[in-house]
Amino acid sequence: MKSKNYTLIATCAAGLEELVFEEIASFGGREIVRARGVITWQGDLDSAYRACLWSRFASRVLLQLAEFSAADDTELYDQCRAINWQEHMDNSSTFAVDCALSNSSITHSQYAALRVKDALVDQFRDRSGERPSVQVERPDLQIRLHIHDDVASLALDLSGESLHRRGYRVEGAIAPLKESLAAGIVALAGWNRDVAVDTMFLDPMCGSGTLLIEAALLYGDSAPGLWRNYFGFMGWKGHDEALWSQLVDEAVQREEVGLDRPWPVILGYDADPVVVAAARQNIEKAGLAEKIRVRQGQLANLKRPAAKGFLVCNPPYGERLNEVDEAVQLYRSLGRVARQELAHWQVGIFIASPDFADRIGLSWQASHRLFNGPIACRLLCAEVEEPGAEQEFLWQVAAETFQGEGSDFAHRLAKNLKKMLKWAQREGISCLRVYDRDLPEYNVTIDLYDKWIHVQEYAPPATIDPDLAASRFSLALTMIREVLGVRRDRIFIKTRKRQKGKEQYQKQGSRKKMYEVREGRCFFLVNFTDYLDTGLFLDHRIIRERIGQLAAGKRFLNLFAYTGTATIHAARGGAESTTTVDLSATYLSWARMNLALNGYGGPAHATIQEDCLKWLESPRGQYDLIFVDPPTFSNTKKENRVFDVQRDHVRLLELAMRHLAPDGLLIFSTNFRKFILDESLGLRFTIRNISRDTIPLDFERNSRIHQCWEFRNR
Repeated sequence: MKSKNYTLIATCAAGLEELVFEEIASFGGREIVRARGVITWQGDLDSAYRACLWSRFASRVLLQLAEFSAADDTELYDQCRAINWQEHMDNSSTFAVDCALSNSSITHSQYAALRVKDALVDQFRDRSGERPSVQVERPDLQIRLHIHDDVASLALDLSGESLHRRGYRVEGAIAPLKESLAAGIVALAGWNRDVAVDTMFLDPMCGSGTLLIEAALLYGDSAPGLWRNYFGFMGWKGHDEALWSQLVDEAVQREEVGLDRPWPVILGYDADPVVVAAARQNIEKAGLAEKIRVRQGQLANLKRPAAKGFLVCNPPYGERLNEVDEAVQLYRSLGRVARQELAHWQVGIFIASPDFADRIGLSWQASHRLFNGPIACRLLCAEVEEPGAEQEFLWQVAAETFQGEGSDFAHRLAKNLKKMLKWAQREGISCLRVYDRDLPEYNVTIDLYDKWIHVQEYAPPATIDPDLAASRFSLALTMIREVLGVRRDRIFIKTRKRQKGKEQYQKQGSRKKMYEVREGRCFFLVNFTDYLDTGLFLDHRIIRERIGQLAAGKRFLNLFAYTGTATIHAARGGAESTTTVDLSATYLSWARMNLALNGYGGPAHATIQEDCLKWLESPRGQYDLIFVDPPTFSNTKKENRVFDVQRDHVRLLELAMRHLAPDGLLIFSTNFRKFILDESLGLRFTIRNISRDTIPLDFERNSRIHQCWEFRNR
């Protein structure tokens, strides 16, 4: 039986054909033919069994029984009845028929499967008066029918269940990747059993640990089928139990040798402790607890773990639109970490969208097209280059030789720039204010955000001729370009006027363009076009830095969080956890994008969409560090709520202080210039006015830009 020749078929996910082809060749296959998702070969039972036991990349292994014309159901029935089924099963055997159709005259797959069943049963009934039974789950014989262009292929499914089901996954665990696809990703990324023992395998977003486990199985020469207790050939009359036992014994011996050899470090991280626990369960079930380490950790905290290695990961795709936006920022963070920490490492990133490739910022040497179920994906591979000297952007200020109309504005701007840019470079500041309505005739503010300029024109008073105001503003823009030597496309313009109610939060346009800027060790997304504010309040720079300095090991709460910039500083400062609360879905999505951009995520960094006052009214636990920066005025249309900081700040702060740990600190800030802190609060809490200490140099002309206090429990 062993020497009998069969036509055998292996199916696989599109993109893995070459890997399966190489496997079949190593199993002794002959006349191997590749097609999309299918490898066909001639071989004996040994090669078929090896494919079931050892294939890392195939989905199923089929043994072809017959191929024939099936122009209609009658011909299908007749051809199936002509097969000698007694060679393959007995009256007592159970069976199931599965059918797939493409471009067939028979249009109903279940009906086609029924005709095969009828032919088989009728043959047994006619010959013996008895018939085998249908059993859908784990039958003795799984029959596969495929009809394409009215040509039918009938085969036994030797695998029984898909080969990706290795058996090491704990029930209910998150499983975004099939094991066979994960093995393909690992192999195509360059990992193999011959890598040097000092070469690390790292998955910084390991999820349930599938890539880690498949990398370990490959390195340890462990047969993926060893965990399975069911294959489709086990109830087949042609099954050679002695041959199968021999192959299993051989696989066990090879695994023992592989486990005893020196091993490289295989390491995984994930931000979610629940996911980490699931990964550890899978690893334990796979018998690899001593070979794979998994820890809870944020991508932001990843430091170079070894001199050389492979980083292979399957980052989140983002299935909904807002999640896609967050995923894009996570890919940016992943690329930045790789460039900074993993020079000369091999990197393989499995992506669902070609747009993600450019966001990572690596020079790809190979791209493999693969499918995760129906999703067309790419595996991008690269060797991380040695980081070059970072080219710091520096503004160049024109010589002060301005003449004619507007020269007074140009001279003042140039003077400010010389002072501010020198200070900013010394302090490592790249986003700053350089002009704040210094001259009454030029009623604008000018902010630099890295290499972009944000100009805000303030509506002139009614006493000023609108045409004159427009002329002066146009002249100011000309002078800005001349002083800083920039093109128009790097200058963004907004007109500010007194906002009423919710107008301050409404979109100003619909371009939705985000730009990445840096503040210390933090990165933020800013928007110069769609909203009145950019997403980064420059006057709060010192407050954010202070939060970062105080946050180590603390539980941080950010109320009225806007785009979460204070949250990022707290996370960078080593906060144990952060909670970001805001009523706006738009701003919370922005905050999550900022978190992802900096490499933070998971339950340790929660974002909550709710009215802050309402949220504080319920028991929420305690926090060691709280930042409260409410708007001056806002209303909530849905619940008809109106917030006024002067009227409501006592209740707000009393509620917030209920959630402050005994030795905790609350920082309260407001930009309402006429704000007066209620004296009654001083009877209950220890309060210190830190406004003067939190006004940065670039806002010293406008010392009332905000007021700020520290609150502690008595």
